[in-house]
Amino acid sequence: MDFEQYFKRAAAASRLTAALTAEGRVSVLTRLAGALHEHTALILRENQRDLDRMSPQDPKYDRLKLTEDRIAGIAAEVLQVASLADPLGKRLSEKTLPNGLELLKVSVPLGVVGVIYEARPNVTVDVFSLCFKTGNVAVLKGGSDAAFSNAALISIIHRVLKEHNLDENLAVLLPPDREATAALLSARRYVDVLIPRGSQQLIDYVREHSKVPVIETGAGIVHAYFDESGDLDKGREIVTNSKMRRVSVCNALDCLLIHQNRLSDLPELLKDLAAAGAEVYADNRAKTVLDGRYPAALLHQATAEHFGTEFLSAKLAVKTVADLDAALHHIAGYSSKHSEAIVSETPEHLDRFLQEVDAAAVYANASTAFTDGAQFGLGAEIGISTQKLHARGPMALEELTSYKWQIRGSGQVRG
Repeated sequence: MDFEQYFKRAAAASRLTAALTAEGRVSVLTRLAGALHEHTALILRENQRDLDRMSPQDPKYDRLKLTEDRIAGIAAEVLQVASLADPLGKRLSEKTLPNGLELLKVSVPLGVVGVIYEARPNVTVDVFSLCFKTGNVAVLKGGSDAAFSNAALISIIHRVLKEHNLDENLAVLLPPDREATAALLSARRYVDVLIPRGSQQLIDYVREHSKVPVIETGAGIVHAYFDESGDLDKGREIVTNSKMRRVSVCNALDCLLIHQNRLSDLPELLKDLAAAGAEVYADNRAKTVLDGRYPAALLHQATAEHFGTEFLSAKLAVKTVADLDAALHHIAGYSSKHSEAIVSETPEHLDRFLQEVDAAAVYANASTAFTDGAQFGLGAEIGISTQKLHARGPMALEELTSYKWQIRGSGQVRG
C-alpha cells in the first residue's frame, strides 16, 4: 500500500488551515458534537463488532467499550474544546531592536500531528477536535482492536468536514496494520510530531524506531502514600476512587504505600476495595495484617514484579514503608512520572511530597483520577506527557502549538 499518499494529502491539507477562521473551527466542532449524538446507534453497532472480538476479561475491554453515556461524554468534550479560547495568533512577545527591526513571537500550529494509539476509540474524536481547534492536521493510527469503531467515528468526522466544504484530509485514519505504523514512524518529510498513546511497550517501540520527533505520553505507574498522620476516611475515599473509578486508565492507582505505624488501619483503608472485588498483592507485613480481614480469594503475596507494574485492572500492590523518606525513595525507583499522591495531615510532609516527587501531576490529599485534560479545564486531552521537553502533564490546546518569529524591517541589512 502506498502510505506516502496519505501523508502527502495530510501535508497538503495542513497548508490550508491558515485560511480557517476561529469562528469557522468552532462551527465545525459544534456540528461534530451534534453529529455524534445523531449517529450514536451507528457508533454502538460498530463498537460492538470490535467488542465481540475481545474477551471481557482483557484489560483493554473497558477502554474499548463505548456506551451512550460515553459517546455523550465525548461529544461534550468536543463542545468544551470548541468553547475554549483560540490558541493561535497569540502575541507571545514583541520588541524593537536598536536597528529598528520589529520582532513578534506568535503562536502557530505544529502542523501535521501523528498519533498512534490502541483500543481507545474516543481518542479518534479527542485528537481530531484538539488538532482542528489548533489548526493542525491529525494523522491517526488506531489499533486493530478498535478498527470498526474508529472507522465509524472518522466517517462522521469526514461527513461534517464535507458539510463545511473542507478537505477531509484534515483527519486521516491509517489502516490498522503494522505496515501503517512503520510508514508513519518514517514519515518525517510530512509529519511534524508523533504522539504514542497506549502501553509502555508501544511507547518504547515508537521512541526507539521513530524518525519523526516524538512526544511521549507515558504509561501510568501510579502510587499513593498513606502517611502516619493520614486521615482514614479521607484516605479510604482517595484510594478507592484512584483505583476503582475506572481501572483501565493511565491515572488509576497501582501501588499503595502505607506507613508502618498505620498498618492496623489497612483493612479499613481497603474496605471499599474488598467490596468492589479488587485483588491485592501485599508485602509480608501488610499481608499479615490483611489475613482474615480481606477476602482470601482476593489477597495474594506480593513479589518484586508487582511493584512497578501498571495493572490496568482491578489489582493493587501494597507496600509497607518506614516513613516519608522511604516512600519517596520507592516512588523515585518505580514511578513512571505520571501521577503520584500523598494522604497526610502534616503540612511539612505535604510540602515535601509536592516539591520532591518528580511527576507530571503530584497530589496532596486528592485522587489521582483528576489527571485529565477536561478536569484541568483544558478540554479533551491528546495525552498525558511524562517527559519534560515541550509539554508535561495533560496536553491540550496550548501544547499543540509552537511559535514563529515575525520580523518587520525597513531595509535593514547586517554588517
